[in-house]
Amino acid sequence: MLKILLIDRCYFTRLGLEIWLNQAGLISTPVVVTGLNNLMLAKEHAMQWQPDLVIADLYGFAGDLHHVQQLSSLLMACSDRSKLILFQSGHDADMENYCQQFPIAARLAKTDPLNELAQAIDAVLLARPEYAEPQAAAPLLTRQEEKVLSLWMEGTTHHSIASRLGINGKTVYTYKRNIRMKLGMCNRFTPFLSLPEGVS
Repeated sequence: MLKILLIDRCYFTRLGLEIWLNQAGLISTPVVVTGLNNLMLAKEHAMQWQPDLVIADLYGFAGDLHHVQQLSSLLMACSDRSKLILFQSGHDADMENYCQQFPIAARLAKTDPLNELAQAIDAVLLARPEYAEPQAAAPLLTRQEEKVLSLWMEGTTHHSIASRLGINGKTVYTYKRNIRMKLGMCNRFTPFLSLPEGVS
């Protein structure tokens, strides 16, 4: 089973790519797709979940970074096992120069046709080495935990999360605790902190 991590600030891009990647026949092996809109969480996902493929638009995060080198922790987490396809949705010379230091399997403009993305994915998958023991493919977070995390990161109150998802307030606490444990967060403020410079 193929694990794909989507990193993009835009919810509609993540949702659209997830639906497109799950189309029958697009990729010959079954896929599990997880989409994230936070670089710190993406780094944790890349380290713990070890996706086979990472498709990322890092340009959407350029305004949030104190320094472009903060990307190093994410790019380094995309190890040899995780191949990276980088979407270019803007222009940032510092980011482009910095990304040159890391192995990027393919670079595409975000406006390129989907068939070019499909060709890039095929090329990356054909070039990746075979692993003797395939790892079980399961998302790091459940769908409900992803919903709670998204609302939590948007600053939605605890009570509002419970109301919007139709769950008990104590269940929200449980989801938040599980999210912190799975993502190695030291406290409840971790999702809102910027990555410190040079973290790897």
